[in-house]
Amino acid sequence: MQIILLEKVVNLGNLGEVVKVKDGYARNFLIPQGKAKRATANNVEAFAAKRAELEKIAAQRLAAAQDVAAKLDGTEVQIVSKARVDGRLFGSVSTADIATALVEKGFTVAKADVRLPDGALKTIGDYEVEISLHTDVSVKVKVSIVSEA
Repeated sequence: MQIILLEKVVNLGNLGEVVKVKDGYARNFLIPQGKAKRATANNVEAFAAKRAELEKIAAQRLAAAQDVAAKLDGTEVQIVSKARVDGRLFGSVSTADIATALVEKGFTVAKADVRLPDGALKTIGDYEVEISLHTDVSVKVKVSIVSEA
């Protein structure tokens, strides 16, 4: 299916590009999320008329993400969890736990923004976690997992 991207999408393209994607990806994710529209003649004309407005919105989102990243850079979060004697946790620390801890510190971070490439954290220790606030903006945060006393 041919679509017009209404914002930058990672590994796909930038604002305004016409790309070909699988039908299910377009129908189930890109179009409902407002990230794309079908590349029909009417939609191409409508996009051309609204391009400047969409670029302005994209620039505002990028600036907002950069502001949050500047405040978030170097932040340290401590998460307390039950652990065994050998340091393994009863359960794990997931993206939701990290996002909740950052929200409690006053940052606006969704759990989808937290990147754990090796999966959930399952042992006590200090970890560098990447927070992706925008397709072009990511920041590292230190997460310390300590045992419950």
